[in-house]
Amino acid sequence: MAVYQGARPARTIVLPRLPELPRVRPDAQPLPRRRARAAVRARRGSSRVSILLAVIVVAFAGAFFSLSQDVRVSATGYEMDRLAAERTLLEGRVEDLRTELNRLGKAPAIRKQAIDAGMGPLPEPVIIPAK
Repeated sequence: MAVYQGARPARTIVLPRLPELPRVRPDAQPLPRRRARAAVRARRGSSRVSILLAVIVVAFAGAFFSLSQDVRVSATGYEMDRLAAERTLLEGRVEDLRTELNRLGKAPAIRKQAIDAGMGPLPEPVIIPAK
């Protein structure tokens, strides 16, 4: 009888083989269920320490949330103040520019700028008679 190399069960290198679990007999009786009263009778209820720790954690989470909201509100207030100051500055610049445009748009100001640039008044127009 010939036995081939592939016929042997494979062995794992890393993990050891686990023992087979015993099979349950078909005629085995199930274990009786435990009642919830057993924990009360044994006094295994939730301890006061765990309840106290839970209350402390909830209180700190609420305080942290409140603090983060306060910081966000104050940062928004500072940003609004900064933007209001910047808007006031820009409105002042707009008013200055309007005043400057009105001043420079008048005829005497234009004439003065032309003379400063080396330009003079135009001579009388030359009229050529038609033939």
